[in-house]
Amino acid sequence: MSYHDTIGDFAEKPEELEQLYQNAVKTGETDAFRQAIDAGHATAPDNLLYAAWFYRLQVSAERAKNFAVAWGWAVPLALLNALLFWWLSDEQYMVTVQRFQGRSSDYIPFIVLLAGPLCTVFILTYLFAVSRKQLRLAVILVITVIASVAYVLLIYPQLGIRPFQEQYLNLMAIHLPLLCWAAIGVYVIYKHRDPVNRFSFLIKSLEVLVTGGLFIIAGALFTGITVGLFAALDIDFPVSMQRLFIGGGIGLIAVIAIAIIYNPRVPPADQSFDEGLSKLVALLMRILLPLTLIVLLVYLIFIPFNFSAPFDNRDVLIIYNAMLFAIVVLLVGATPVNKADLSPAVARWVRRGIIAVAALALLVSVYALAAIIYRTALDRMTPNRLTFIGWNVINIGLLCLILLLQLRAKEGNWLDGMYRAFSYGTVAYVVWTVIGIVALPWLFGANLEAVENLPVSVQQIVYEQPGPILLKCSSSPHIYLLDGGEKRWINSIETFNSRGYVWRDVEFIFCDELRSIPDGIPIPADAGPPPQP
Repeated sequence: MSYHDTIGDFAEKPEELEQLYQNAVKTGETDAFRQAIDAGHATAPDNLLYAAWFYRLQVSAERAKNFAVAWGWAVPLALLNALLFWWLSDEQYMVTVQRFQGRSSDYIPFIVLLAGPLCTVFILTYLFAVSRKQLRLAVILVITVIASVAYVLLIYPQLGIRPFQEQYLNLMAIHLPLLCWAAIGVYVIYKHRDPVNRFSFLIKSLEVLVTGGLFIIAGALFTGITVGLFAALDIDFPVSMQRLFIGGGIGLIAVIAIAIIYNPRVPPADQSFDEGLSKLVALLMRILLPLTLIVLLVYLIFIPFNFSAPFDNRDVLIIYNAMLFAIVVLLVGATPVNKADLSPAVARWVRRGIIAVAALALLVSVYALAAIIYRTALDRMTPNRLTFIGWNVINIGLLCLILLLQLRAKEGNWLDGMYRAFSYGTVAYVVWTVIGIVALPWLFGANLEAVENLPVSVQQIVYEQPGPILLKCSSSPHIYLLDGGEKRWINSIETFNSRGYVWRDVEFIFCDELRSIPDGIPIPADAGPPPQP
């Protein structure tokens, strides 16, 4: 679209001109719109509509490019967050897991679950203090994240057995920060909910992560050198001082990184993306795009030679999922915020690279999902498996949507399809995060009535060991799967291996205790009458 030719038609039509600007925002052509307004204002300086738009865009651009960090707010809030991180990282503040017969044991520090909500409180405070906008929304979001962590801490014992409690707490160490990130996103895009602003928020989030990572690396080097210098003098830092450097440093960096990167006075789409770290991050992602494509191609070639690896090895499957999330982040970072950021030739190749990487990542995603479903079918559903099945389904849906919208898009408006895909994907991620936080304790809540009449030693195994629970006694060659309070005889070593069981998971108990457990359906079901140990 040529805005120079079009804007003249709306010289006396403010509503139509506003709609034209919104279309420019959606297609990433705000620079072209601004240039057309500048030209119109230069040729007709007495036109009040041109003048109003000229100064509106000029102020917006100046705020985006020349904003000054509000250190008067950033530093005190960052220091207060750092002190809370330092205080709550003390080893006396631990989340415990409930164990057999009312016992409990320390599992993870409280700060692991509280880090995201604490940072969100201070970040939202900073954003409101600088922008002076949406106080009620900020308060609601702060209450929401605080209520979320309170819910997690109150409800996790509902899962009953120790492995499920631990899985839920581990998942919450990831889900709560994601929910907190979503809360910050809701605040900054509340009045700017179009796909371009949502995508711009994703890019700024990536820049904040990179900035925070650089600060953490610098802080780690400083801490290491400082500790080394004093160690040379036989002076050891007390634990509380080490926590101040590490925990307090992370709390400080979380707020400072936001203050440096994000300008609270303008919406995400009007932030500066054409200088400094923004250009570096975008350039790095686009360099990684062809390298990732090569790695995926080579990897897909080798998959047939070791096809069963993720089906048999849980660690391989974890690596697959981590890689797929990294690829989604790469696709976000490689996508330009504005069409003018790249020349037509470079933009064409970037688009082709994104399509190719998305297509190959889709194949790997389907492969990884099949492996999770296979392992689940052999054993049983767990909080970890359900969560990652959901994440894989969302990743597959996002990659399919990217490919579909790119197939339909024309060369000139392909970015609009990318923005829409990531916008829908972000919503799906947030929804699944909320479901994981709220629903997992109820879906996998403790129902231990089936094992109340089993021997005490077997009950303890149920409470303490993750499934599958395989039982054997020393004087018998037979192995049994405990399922719903019954023992199911596994008819052969071949069946044992085909179901993915390993010898280290077999628990030995007394033979009379094993005989006292009721018999269930053998494995396989047509194996015949189960022998007694």
